[in-house]
Amino acid sequence: MLVVRPITPQDYAALYTCAVESGYGFTSLPVDEGLLRRRIARAQEAFAREHVSEPGEEGYLFVMEDTATGEVVGCSGIEAAVGLTEAFYHYHLGKVVHHSKSLDVYNALETLTLCNDYTGVSELCTLFLREPFRVNQNGRVLSRFRMLFMAEFRDRFSDIAIAEMRGVSDENGESPFWGWLEQHFFTIDFNQADYLTGIGEKSFVAELMPKFPIYVKMLAPEAQAVIGKVHNNTRPALRMLESEGFHFRGYVDIFDAGPTVEAEVAHIKSVRESQRLPVRVGTPSETATAVILCNTKLADFRAGKAAIEVGEDHIVVSQEVADALHLQADDQARFVAL
Repeated sequence: MLVVRPITPQDYAALYTCAVESGYGFTSLPVDEGLLRRRIARAQEAFAREHVSEPGEEGYLFVMEDTATGEVVGCSGIEAAVGLTEAFYHYHLGKVVHHSKSLDVYNALETLTLCNDYTGVSELCTLFLREPFRVNQNGRVLSRFRMLFMAEFRDRFSDIAIAEMRGVSDENGESPFWGWLEQHFFTIDFNQADYLTGIGEKSFVAELMPKFPIYVKMLAPEAQAVIGKVHNNTRPALRMLESEGFHFRGYVDIFDAGPTVEAEVAHIKSVRESQRLPVRVGTPSETATAVILCNTKLADFRAGKAAIEVGEDHIVVSQEVADALHLQADDQARFVAL
């Protein structure tokens, strides 16, 4: 069974493998030993804080493990509140109107304005599933379980959640959007800029990024064409988030112009439709329902795909599922239809 659980220091080698395999443009998983170890330590701190009444600096990082082999096959994370100590940048896609009544000229022009509008919101991040395991809805589980975690531990997260989608880049990791910025404002390539951001070295953004709105029409055509567009490998993740109620509000990444989508946490489909019921351990009926199921513990959190029988005031899970998700009879569990 594939089970999602909090990351531990013993998972470092597997997390490093995920970072290598994630490739260019995956900002939150840079191939950097120091940063990856710090992320693990920071996650352990977050899971150890039992009493949290509002979102802060906590970063929750999980891994998906094959319980049959002990192999870690993917990772997924949530930032409780972004931008509290380090600026969190986006470009906002807006419009300005140039109008001359006397000449009968009216031009509505798109602009990109550097902003920090998402400061303090929660972020779904660091979602990566290794290639051989992208089957049987495993990716859906690895993404959506986070919504159950947020529903269960509501006070730890903001009222708004966002997810940054990887933008368009070629097989060499080069971004058409960054290519234009590099030519006019920077002397570092996309991969270096992306890596520096991933390891927390963001001061160059404030120092070198243009402070005034950029007219989109000034960009090279190939740069204009990718604004708000996602990398081909990211399309399934975007479709899944859209089905959960996330929407694009005109905010794009400052490096590759990939879209950021947002939703009110209370209105996310998996949050809204999840249920919390006590557990009975037994044999689910033949009409068992396929769900994403999790326990309600923090440091000992477990989640996974399961077939359960849903009664009026309880659910029935198999002994195998109970063991894998650290559930006992009468424990509370949260679930949502898969």
